[in-house]
Amino acid sequence: MQTSCNQLHDPPGSAHDEGAAASQCVHPSRSTEGSLHPGDVHIQINSGPKEYSESPSSRNTRSGVCTCAHGCVHSRFRSYSHSEARPPDDFATESGEHGSGSFSEFRYLFKWLQKSLPYILILGIKLVMQHITGISLGIGLLTTFMYANKSIVNQVFLRERSSKLRCAWLLVFLAGSSVLLYYTFHSQSLHYSLIFLNPTLEQLSFWEVLWIVGITDFILKFFFMGLKCLVLLVPSFIVPFKSKGYWYMLLEELCQYYRIFVPIPVWFRYLISYGEFGNVTTWSLGILLALLYLILKLLDFFGHLRTFRQVLRIFFTRPSYGVPASKRQCSDMDGICPICQAEFQKPVLLFCQHIFCEECITLWFNREKTCPLCRTVISERINKWKDGATSSHLQMY
Repeated sequence: MQTSCNQLHDPPGSAHDEGAAASQCVHPSRSTEGSLHPGDVHIQINSGPKEYSESPSSRNTRSGVCTCAHGCVHSRFRSYSHSEARPPDDFATESGEHGSGSFSEFRYLFKWLQKSLPYILILGIKLVMQHITGISLGIGLLTTFMYANKSIVNQVFLRERSSKLRCAWLLVFLAGSSVLLYYTFHSQSLHYSLIFLNPTLEQLSFWEVLWIVGITDFILKFFFMGLKCLVLLVPSFIVPFKSKGYWYMLLEELCQYYRIFVPIPVWFRYLISYGEFGNVTTWSLGILLALLYLILKLLDFFGHLRTFRQVLRIFFTRPSYGVPASKRQCSDMDGICPICQAEFQKPVLLFCQHIFCEECITLWFNREKTCPLCRTVISERINKWKDGATSSHLQMY
């Protein structure tokens, strides 16, 4: 008996018409025809074109299944091109769904914040009221620092035209702010931190440590900014403008290194007190944290030591950017400085053979490394603190 197989076929002209268009059902043949033997295999392939007269809608909805007379069911692959590889539209759809999902999450977060805003404001107002003194003082110290720093930089930029009266006012203003602050909180003895002693506070909490360290850092900035004002008040015939720049740089570097060590006693005491009221385990953990803090501070110090040595070498050696220029060399440039557009004052011939005023080129190399005309590298390091500026970094650890 010949095996019969009823199956459905895909429409002609599909992408996989040659390999998977027709299902194949294979069984041992037991036909009585003379051309077939008991051991032969009969393969029946139905691919008549008349079977493709069905409508496309009916073909798309049918399942590719072949049922044999022996009760076996064979599933075949569809021959549509999108069954093997999805078109780019599918990936675009997935990307759109992912983007819409992210947008919906963001919108949900925005709605949550919008609902929680009144509660956040209530808690924020309560927090501000609890720390109104510290917040007000912090804002006052910050504005004082910004005003004094900007004023000092402007006076340094004016060079010989700087106002001595304004420099004296800045000195008095910084000194008065520091004294008023320490007098207001004299019961806490905050000035002890300047000489590596602990203030008179029985127990240090985290916020009290931030309070002490923050005030001490601002006071140190005010102190060294006052020293810069003293340098500004020194007449130019005693300390020339070029030498004043080196003094500004040295004072700033000293300030930064001093500020590294000042917070150590306060933080060390706070970390040690972690285990005062606990068992042996918490006490040991407090000791371990304090030692780890000291190690990190030492690494920080050695990391900045190289920069400090460079500053000392520059301060004592006073490297020059060139040699004094002769009158003949100045006349070749019409006797006009390219920077200030005026007659040369103490002209300096750079290594690139360009001539500038000594003060003009010194001020230029406070911000740049190259020649203003040919861009040849003249200075190896930008001495940014030679303009009298003070670092705004807050040393809190």
